[in-house]
Parts: sequence; structure tokens; C-alpha cells
Amino acid sequence: MSEDTWDLVVIGTGGAAMAAGIEARSRGKQVLLIEHGPVGGTCLNIGCVPSKNLLAAAGQRHRAASNRAFPMVETSAGSVDLPALMAQKQDLIDGLRQAKYLDVAEAHGFPIRRGHARFVDGQTLQVDGEQVEGRAYVVATGAAPHVPGLPGLDQVEWLTSTTAMEQQSLPESMVVLGGGYVGLEQAQLWAHLGVAVTLVGRFAPHAEPEIADVLRGVFADDGIAVVEERGEAVEAADGGVLVRTASGLEVTGERLLLATGRFADTGDLGLDAADVATDERGFVTVDEQQATSNARVFAAGDVSGAPQYVYAAARTGKAAAANALGGDDRVDWAGLPGVTFTTPQIASAGLTEQQALSAGHDCDCRVLGAQDIPRALANRDTRGALKLVTDAATGKVLGVHAAVDGAGDVMLAATYAIKLGMTVDDISDTWAPYLTMSEALRIAAGLFRSDKPTSCCA
Repeated sequence: MSEDTWDLVVIGTGGAAMAAGIEARSRGKQVLLIEHGPVGGTCLNIGCVPSKNLLAAAGQRHRAASNRAFPMVETSAGSVDLPALMAQKQDLIDGLRQAKYLDVAEAHGFPIRRGHARFVDGQTLQVDGEQVEGRAYVVATGAAPHVPGLPGLDQVEWLTSTTAMEQQSLPESMVVLGGGYVGLEQAQLWAHLGVAVTLVGRFAPHAEPEIADVLRGVFADDGIAVVEERGEAVEAADGGVLVRTASGLEVTGERLLLATGRFADTGDLGLDAADVATDERGFVTVDEQQATSNARVFAAGDVSGAPQYVYAAARTGKAAAANALGGDDRVDWAGLPGVTFTTPQIASAGLTEQQALSAGHDCDCRVLGAQDIPRALANRDTRGALKLVTDAATGKVLGVHAAVDGAGDVMLAATYAIKLGMTVDDISDTWAPYLTMSEALRIAAGLFRSDKPTSCCA
């Protein structure tokens, strides 16, 4: 090793990479980040930030246009200036890139080098052909939209969530292929902006059935057609695209948006040359310390197969850097929350009922309908539910799942309850502010004591 060798070289500049850089600097080590695209990774550039920004704008229009809850208060919604909407989205991204990535890197004292990184052997990395030496490496290159091998797909134009959120004009209609969190968000985003949307695929496949049913009903109210079948072929149609399903049903739209999952973004990274093992979808195989099959290479974030949330990426990035530098940091996934930013949000923390049963728990569950949540009644929208999954023997909370307004905010308390081993009695006897949606957690816990109706706060 030369005297110019970095203690740690990190490939990427997203949540995992930034956390790795910060951790290395906190240990007094010299760290270099390498980036061949826009600084900030998936979340900032093409994921969380732009999608939630556009969903907020679309939701504002939808509430004004539909106003189901308060028809006595007149509202209206006009046309959408999509170029201006996309421009403000980009302004937000650019501002956050400077404040949360470039300024942070400067404050912590680690440089970002521009260029494409590629391993040429098990210990040598090149950036645009120039050798960069590190005592250890962290791969944090994220994931990219998966393009399925559907017959006919190469004969038509299609969008991903990335390119869809760059459109400058609204299509009349759209077919969204895939019913996971990206498909659900994108379907509702464009529908709320006035596009006629049809979603094809398994609907909310990872959500509890009671929670998926709530959103299924909301999609029907929104006029979003849902075809819960697998799309098997695509072809050009007059004015757009035709998708044929497994049963032979034909669905057409002006545009086709692919939301069929995400695969690891490891293109031309030279992982084979570095003896870094990957799985069948290209995700880097790691152990509990984020270590790969190469003792000098660690991986973090989406590319390592971690849950695809930026906070999960950051946590694994911190662990990867610590362990690459001789530490022993392992991620505790208990109570991990997740949110899909539809309206209403669907969110979860901890285990589903099936996961709890598979883990050997004698499960006991309760489902609270939104008609019994005072906040939902005040909002005049009782389309919602909250489900508690508990261990029958101990009463400990194993999982919380919700489809309500602000479900993601409810999950913070749910995560604490799961991490701290709280029981339903603990939650029932803990203060909850009245007329908030988070109160639903306490009300649901009370269902384990009695199935009789309760008064307000009693």
C-alpha cells in the first residue's frame, strides 16, 4: 500500500454511502466517496424525495377535485401545469443535494470523486481507468428499476417510475404494471393528476389482507381500475400500448409504466473480478457484518439486499464502514417500519400475522376499523383499519399494520413498542393524545381487554 491509500473507499453517494463516510470520519479515518451519476443516490434523485413531492401535489389537486368528506365546502381543481410541477420538484432535489449531501461531505471532511468505479481484481479499484487504493471498500450503488422480459416489450415505448416523474405532458391514460409499493404510489399519483389509470398485477402483495382491502376500496373510489392478474405480453395499440394478462384480458393505455420491482445496480462494477458473490438478482451477498465474500469489500443499502428504505440503507452503511475499519456493528431489524405513501398511507412495523406464525408464535390479532377512530370520524373519512399482531402467551406486540391518514406517523410509536417489548396492556395504559390518528394504537390495544364499545378516551 502506498502512503496515498485511503482507509476506506465507498462507491456511491446515497444514504448508505453518506452514512459510511460519516462513520469513517468519526473514527478519524480518511475516506473517499466515488460517484458516476448525480450525487445523492436513489432516494434523493429518483425515489423518495421526487415521488413524495409529486404525490403531495397530486393529493392536493385530488382533494380539491373530489371533496368527498365536506361537500358543503365548495372546492374546485383546474388544469395541471406539469412542466412547472416538474421544475419545482427539481428545485427541491437540487436544494437538498447541496444541503444534505455536498455540504455534509464538506463538513465531515470527505471528498467526492466523480467517475465510474470498477474492480479489476480482488484488491484493486479503478476510477475511469485510474487506480484508487483503499485498505477497505464499501459498495453502496443502490438498485435500479427491473425491466421484465415480457414478450413484445421491446416493441413499445415504456416508462419506469424514474422516467414517468420526468414527463412534461400528462397522458390521457396509463397502464401501471405491478402492484407493489412503487406501482401503488405511481398509480395514485397519476390518477390524482387526472390520468385514467389501470393497475395490472398483485395488489399490495406484502400488506396484511385487511390493510390491502382498505386501499383496494379507495382505488375503486378514485376510479383506478385494478386487474389482479399477471401481465404476460405487451404490444402496440392504436394510440398507445396493450397489455395482455394471464387470462387473456386486454388492457390498453396511452402510456405503460413498469413497476415490477428493483434489481441491484452493479453494472460494469467488476464484482466478478473482485470475487464478490451476488445472488440471482445481482444483489451483493453479505453477512451480519455487511461483509462480502471478499474480506476487504463490504456492501450496504439496496445493493446488499437490505430493505429498500433510505433509513435502512443508512444504518447498513454505518455498520459496513464500522466493520470494514475493524469494528463489530450488527443491524437489529426488530420493529423496522415501512410506509407506502398512498392516500391513505399504508404502513407497517414488525411482523405480519403469517410471519409471526412462521416464527413459532401463538398469534393473537385484533383489527380496529377506522369507524372506531375519533380522528377518522372528525375527518369524515372512515376508510381505514389498524391491525395489531401479538404473542398470545405474553401479550407482547409483534407487529402493527395500518391503512389510515398518516399511518407512517403511527409507526414511530409502533416501532418503539416492538423494540421495547411492550405488551398490549402497556399500550392501553399509556397516554395517547385525543383526536390524533396515533390514538388508534391505544384503542386497538384495548380490544384485547374487551370487545364492547368504549367511550371517548375510556
